[in-house]
Amino acid sequence: MRARRPHIAELTTQTLQSLLTGPTPPVVLVPVGSVEPHGPHLPLGTDTMIGDAVADRAVSLLEARGTVALIGPSVPYGVTRFAEGFAGAVTVTEEALRAFLRAVIEGYLKAGFCHVCLVSNHLEPAHDAAVRASIEGLPAGSASVASPLSRRWARTLSAEFKSGACHAGRYETSILLAAAPDTVDEARMAELPALGISLSDGIRQGKTSFLAMGITDAYTGAPAEATAEEGRDSIERLATMVVGEVEDGLAAKALGGEASRSP
Repeated sequence: MRARRPHIAELTTQTLQSLLTGPTPPVVLVPVGSVEPHGPHLPLGTDTMIGDAVADRAVSLLEARGTVALIGPSVPYGVTRFAEGFAGAVTVTEEALRAFLRAVIEGYLKAGFCHVCLVSNHLEPAHDAAVRASIEGLPAGSASVASPLSRRWARTLSAEFKSGACHAGRYETSILLAAAPDTVDEARMAELPALGISLSDGIRQGKTSFLAMGITDAYTGAPAEATAEEGRDSIERLATMVVGEVEDGLAAKALGGEASRSP
């Protein structure tokens, strides 16, 4: 079994200090998720678990490319108004999420980390906007957001994801089968019929909840078709997204540093 990548919460202060004072200050990846229903077969923390798995793989990819990275404690709450009406939908306001994430980012930068990447896999538009707003106005390259809602990365993902019919469907269920199989109720999963209700279409039509879209069991897509193999592939693609955002951020930071040293 592959060892888990380094989590900041599990390090001693001495160990972390040695990394912060090393030749290259580390990057920190902070998964941002939600507490939200994901059908009859997946846990409420699905989005957070996906972020954790993606960050874990991304650390390995970054290290292979010469970048030291650590995983910070996850932020498990998000803006989840679309799931209102279902047990387990716990939302925070956009303002609260933005302010909290901004404080976390500034805390890591003050501590000596060179870059903070928010790894967000909860795809509600208001949530995504709040996450992105949390890095606005920071020095160039000091923080980034890795989210598959970005068109750049969405086009690299599965057909179900691109269809928008992907809440607790084949896409997310496959990732959980790969990353946390014990959390998936596979018997219930196998019984669920495929649904073709596209969240992206519903949002464009002005609908603001799963129930308004006709999503009555808090899932859409084809969970019964999920496989761990597809999940591993999706994790790899999402981890590549994180690497891309981090490397873009570090390049911007280096460019900004060079500009500040110019006469």
